[in-house]
Amino acid sequence: MQTSNVVQRARELDEMRKARILRPDEIDFDKYLKSTDLTQKIKEAQVYIEELQAEILNPVHEKFTVMPWSKTHSTFQFRQGEVTLYAGSNGGGKSLITGQIAMGLMKQNQKICIASFEMKPKRTLYRMLRQFAGENIDAPRFIGKIKYIDDLLIRLGSFVADKLWLYDQQGTVTSQQVIAVARYCAMELGVQHFFVDSLMKCVAGEDDYNAQKYFVDELTALARDHNIHIHLIHHIRKLASEEIMPNKNDVKGSGAISDQVDNVLMVWRNKKKEHDMHLKGTADKFAPDAMLMCHKQRNGEAEEWYNLWYNKESQQFVDASDSVPMAFDDKWDF
Repeated sequence: MQTSNVVQRARELDEMRKARILRPDEIDFDKYLKSTDLTQKIKEAQVYIEELQAEILNPVHEKFTVMPWSKTHSTFQFRQGEVTLYAGSNGGGKSLITGQIAMGLMKQNQKICIASFEMKPKRTLYRMLRQFAGENIDAPRFIGKIKYIDDLLIRLGSFVADKLWLYDQQGTVTSQQVIAVARYCAMELGVQHFFVDSLMKCVAGEDDYNAQKYFVDELTALARDHNIHIHLIHHIRKLASEEIMPNKNDVKGSGAISDQVDNVLMVWRNKKKEHDMHLKGTADKFAPDAMLMCHKQRNGEAEEWYNLWYNKESQQFVDASDSVPMAFDDKWDF
């Protein structure tokens, strides 16, 4: 990426406080480490009978949100109180895909927080700005066009206002810190979707299976207690070839990770297509650039595999080889 006014002006988002930056010193970790009070969890059976009666007589439609790709809407939804695991290889596109999903959730007026321990908030915002623009804003034709960038930042600022928080801490953190931050966001900010990037930054040892199991168990309990959706990004083990499609058994670490979460989405990058393009100068354009493969959906019937194509200019994944980038500030029909 070239150094340009685009990156420098991304600081204005922080100054405008449209995208709220959360820092560790703002959170009372001791207060938010504690789970929901037991007195709120233990109720007389009659209370549940009354709640069940009310639910049967006056059914409430389950609230859920969807991914930004229209082909997924009828078969996969994000439900309150669940945890979704995204797993794939290094450089496989997990962060770009989940960033685009986060944009789609804000489009549905959802409040989200992204806790990336691998990328600073300014870099996360730059990626979002490029996806929001639907084009490569760092291309030579845009450098020096201050009004275009200013207008774009204002539009993005309006889009994320009161809907986006970014937790500013890179490197390894403790699992308890992450739990506390997520609980703080749910209780104090009304956040409905919390993104953790990535699991291995929250657990010290790759072979500490008990710690991994404990952390994921805590996340699932927190999601249920506070009725939010948690998005957990994780890596897969090294496979014999990058062209092999992974499954949930390839998730790195404890098998309890995929067992405990509600949904498992595997992210696969079509390296064969990339190699063909590099070596031969041509490739099958109808072959997908990536696949998002649902290997588990606890409360849904479908486990579909979704073909996606990568639009390099916008850093978006789109529905088809000839699809144009999504316009996030236009009206969508969900």
